Amino acid sequence: MSKPKLLVVEDDPGLCAQYRWAFPSCRVVIANDRNQAEALARKEQPAAALLDLGLPPDPEGVSEGFATLEALRRACPGLPVVVASGQGQRENALRAVSLGAYDFCEKPVDLAVLRTVVDRALRLRELEEENLRLAAAPRPSPIRDIVTSDEAMLKVCRTVERLGGVSVPVLLLGESGTGKEALARALHEMGPRAGKPFVAINCAAIPEPLLESELFGHERGAFTGAVRQVTGRIEGADGGTLFLDEIGDLPLPLQAKLLRFLQDQVIERVGGRTQIRVDVRVVSATNQPLEEQAESGRFRADLLYRLNSLTIRIPPLRERGGDALLLARWFLARHAREYDRRLRGFDAEATEAIAAHRWPGNVRELENRIRRAALMAEGSLVTAADLELAPAAAAQEADLDLRAARMRAEREAIERALARSNGSLSAAARLLGISRPTLYGLLDTHGLAIPRQAPDAPAATLASDAV
Repeated sequence: MSKPKLLVVEDDPGLCAQYRWAFPSCRVVIANDRNQAEALARKEQPAAALLDLGLPPDPEGVSEGFATLEALRRACPGLPVVVASGQGQRENALRAVSLGAYDFCEKPVDLAVLRTVVDRALRLRELEEENLRLAAAPRPSPIRDIVTSDEAMLKVCRTVERLGGVSVPVLLLGESGTGKEALARALHEMGPRAGKPFVAINCAAIPEPLLESELFGHERGAFTGAVRQVTGRIEGADGGTLFLDEIGDLPLPLQAKLLRFLQDQVIERVGGRTQIRVDVRVVSATNQPLEEQAESGRFRADLLYRLNSLTIRIPPLRERGGDALLLARWFLARHAREYDRRLRGFDAEATEAIAAHRWPGNVRELENRIRRAALMAEGSLVTAADLELAPAAAAQEADLDLRAARMRAEREAIERALARSNGSLSAAARLLGISRPTLYGLLDTHGLAIPRQAPDAPAATLASDAV
């Protein structure tokens, strides 16, 4: 293990040399004044500090020493600072402790005593960091690659675990980047089909003319360029699980053909007449309000009822408490190992920026930023600049505008209600405790799209309380 870093803030070269000799088990870092001490504290993140109160430009007084103590506490919250000073009046010792110093030793110091005090401070820091690691550790999740300490997300995981052993269709609802494919794989791997194929297809990523052949396969000569028989994704998933991502983008003609397959468990390849029986479990996912699409005729209602026998709603990252920081640390450790980088974590500004960011791209955005930072970070600690995130202070300054904060909170509440109600205006109005006409007015005020008026039909849900 590497030696713990001890920051010594002292302007006497003789004492600096003596401290280097006195602490052979530490990597001693020397600063001669307040600016150097603050800069080194931010850069090196020492485990403890040894501070003299008499520093330039006030070597005979204590003002600069106390200012340095406060600067160190700001730069490294929780840093144990041992004050060793010739200005040993009782009031200075009391003031130092009241400002957060770990202990106070009067010069000339007994090196044996000082070593004991510093060793105790280092041990305290070690225990505090261990407690923080334990507090930040994810609670047990039944799903591999899902890291969370959020109760709503843990409820989703437990729901997936319960549904793994049954073969009914499941619809996963959640924003892009929330981990829908990971949950679909978990549904597959936790059930009796685990040893069979898991076949995923993104319905929005394949051009419509090719999607039918991709799903159902085609016979030789079915169309220009069909020089051989090709097995489709559905047939390739026989015995296993078919994951249809972005199901809301499936064209209407293919919706009818998919519905027939779900009803009869048989397919016909493009250009073929032979019925092929296929046994698959269908898991679908979307970030679109399928109920509204069904009401407007853009999605078949009968297909929706087939797909959403069981619905699981996945909360966005911004609603998952401290998961952003938890996942950020997990991703950083993984990518640091992958790229062989010696990264100790995030500095204070980066931690605050991660907690303050809204993460519109959810877990996918977070991982991409962490991966880039793991490659590009110049120091041992990742900064907000490495993550390309604005400092949290800037966001907090903007939040001081009370009217703007109210508008943001109102808009977020409306968006969450619409998401939770799957786009149903009546259900969203009930969740918000307002009338439907009032909701229309708020949608207009915030520039949100107003769904087409139609009777509201709630979807069958599981884990609906999770978001």
